[in-house]
Amino acid sequence: MDFASLSAARYSLRKFSDKKVEQEKLDLILESGRNAPTAHNNQPQRIFVIQSPEALEKADACTSMHFHAPVTLVVAYDPEAAWKREHDGKNHGEIDAAIAVTQMMLQAADLGLGTTYVGVFEPEKLLEQFPEMAGLCPIAMVPLGYPAENARPSKLHTMRKPMEELVKYL
Repeated sequence: MDFASLSAARYSLRKFSDKKVEQEKLDLILESGRNAPTAHNNQPQRIFVIQSPEALEKADACTSMHFHAPVTLVVAYDPEAAWKREHDGKNHGEIDAAIAVTQMMLQAADLGLGTTYVGVFEPEKLLEQFPEMAGLCPIAMVPLGYPAENARPSKLHTMRKPMEELVKYL
């Protein structure tokens, strides 16, 4: 599938099958997150693969969004490793981590897997549940897996604002 078709077809999956994600596919998805462009190539993104039943249960306790995917990726950034803009000190870690999430979501779609970006979670609780994330800023939980047989995009998926409203030529 060409990129334009892939980006148009990809949707936020909210119904997952219980089919296990193959390690080879997971590795490709993680590699796409590793290869994401970052400010000054500082690579502050950190990706946690949540897949054991115990870890998934702990992650579920940190959000009200439960989609029962076999894998959840938690994406965070290290604020100390991220580039800071010189004139005002703006930390670009969140931007870099979000770019990594986008690339992983598109790679997953290309492999026949689905994802959704979950921003509805309690970061402090997540940090308590997973001490391995200490010092990091989590930005997203990304359920990952195969679509359930009856999974469909939401009716909002194809509703897009007109190009003229989003783009201005100067």
